[in-house]
Amino acid sequence: MQYDVCIIGSGAGGGPPAWLLSKAGFRVVVLEKGHWFKTEHFRKDEITCCRRTVYDPPKKLEPRVLELPESDGSWSRNIVSFWNAVMVGGSSNIMSGYFHRMKPVDFKLLSTYGEIEGANVVDWQITYEDLEPYYTAIEELVGISGKVVPHKWLEPRSTPDFPFPPLKVNEVARWLDNACQNLGIEIIPAPRAILSVPNDSRGSCYYSNYCGSYGCASDAKGSSRVAFIEPAVENYGLEVRPFSHVYFLETRGNRVVKAWYFDRENKKQYVEAKVFIVATMPVETIRLLLLSKNPDHPKGLGNDFGMVGKYVIYSAGGYGTGHLYYDDLSPQNADKLKERGTFINRAVQHFYEIEDPDTGNRIKGGMIEFMFEHDNPIRKALFQKWDGNRFVYGTELKRRIFNYFTKRRGIRFEIFVDWLPIEDSYITLDDKVKDFRGFPVARIRAGHHPHDIKVGKVLAKEAERILKEMGITEIETYISGYPPPNLVAGGCRMSADPKTGVTDRFGKVHTLENLFITDASTFPTGGSVQYTWTIYANSLRIAEFIRDYVI
Repeated sequence: MQYDVCIIGSGAGGGPPAWLLSKAGFRVVVLEKGHWFKTEHFRKDEITCCRRTVYDPPKKLEPRVLELPESDGSWSRNIVSFWNAVMVGGSSNIMSGYFHRMKPVDFKLLSTYGEIEGANVVDWQITYEDLEPYYTAIEELVGISGKVVPHKWLEPRSTPDFPFPPLKVNEVARWLDNACQNLGIEIIPAPRAILSVPNDSRGSCYYSNYCGSYGCASDAKGSSRVAFIEPAVENYGLEVRPFSHVYFLETRGNRVVKAWYFDRENKKQYVEAKVFIVATMPVETIRLLLLSKNPDHPKGLGNDFGMVGKYVIYSAGGYGTGHLYYDDLSPQNADKLKERGTFINRAVQHFYEIEDPDTGNRIKGGMIEFMFEHDNPIRKALFQKWDGNRFVYGTELKRRIFNYFTKRRGIRFEIFVDWLPIEDSYITLDDKVKDFRGFPVARIRAGHHPHDIKVGKVLAKEAERILKEMGITEIETYISGYPPPNLVAGGCRMSADPKTGVTDRFGKVHTLENLFITDASTFPTGGSVQYTWTIYANSLRIAEFIRDYVI
């Protein structure tokens, strides 16, 4: 049986095309490397989600090589896992669901702020206006809860508000609001891809206090699995094949004709289709294109000009923590702070553009997101083993653990800046390390531009000012260029010229007639927000193009 569409990957880049194209009546099959966990499989179990490799391949079987810059100019070489939730629905199953749209300026960094020495900044091939209808559609399809409020950096919207009311917040949110008001800083409610009220067959948030890194047991979280894959299976005949590791795309001339994969029994199988969509997250998308080299495409698919894997970016910047002590508060406020399960859900986009501390010029800034410290108790307890560089044990360790859990509550902020695309941030195949099937693993060179750190430090100072205004103590900030494995983009950037990118504006690989990429690989830059909403919106946009003009 030949399918109309074969989609490789089922996360934020694969779900919307699978749903839209199967709804349009096409024969669609999704090949997913991982398990098909269902809602009833998800528990608030720290050992499962965070202490074991239940959601990711074991490092000894499928490692990756991570190269990081050292202070002396050399590069360290580390054998790491660097996966993030290999399952039907991908990492959207375990995301925190902080959803922000990219701003109009994010699509035109080069034309707005000019070149930055040592970086390869380019404008997108689409504008915010091109993507806005799809941002709006995703709000309904995924289910975004929040409240739109006027502020300086509010992006243009075609609807006045989010489709679902805001989630419940802790009193800390109001303390943050007051602190920012005192400092003259705009703060906004953070929208979340989590249902605040039931919708159709999906339940609402039940405020378990365990969200990020955990699967949702009520389907409130708007994962690709819940919002797109399973509805398409139930209503439109979508076929999903879990445990299907695609390792090679066979071509005939400039068309992909087969996707070869290993099934659950480790047997080689293939799927034939008219159109192929790759949406596996950038690391594996790049790896698959490079592994699929053949006489017609000796450098790998889409790599005629050596652009596959170039200019990888990350959604990052740094983070900080601080503590509120119950004894420093009134009994009433201490009780409010102790309330479990409710969110903070506050973000500051006031510094989306800032003054360069070195030149005084206006430059792109970023966003600060506020949240409670992650509640994983095992992780918290393990951190109490150290007092600076001194190892703590016995009675002292017990006392430290008791005090940490009963005397205070941690507040965290995360900073998001544009990770500039540079030559020393790329992904290729490693020439030494192979996975358990004998294929070269991905080698990730994760360099960063000094500009990223400079902007991160400016935002960190502002975040610290806000926390101090609230009375928070023991503030520690960490600004670094370390790459997060769950927030990767680039490597197959969209371009008008095949010599400078891998795909066109619709995600079609320049040198192949029927191969599309719908994950974050095509992003030339990433904005100063998390990627997931933009991946959802862009993959839906590309799917519409395939539906209307390709098949």
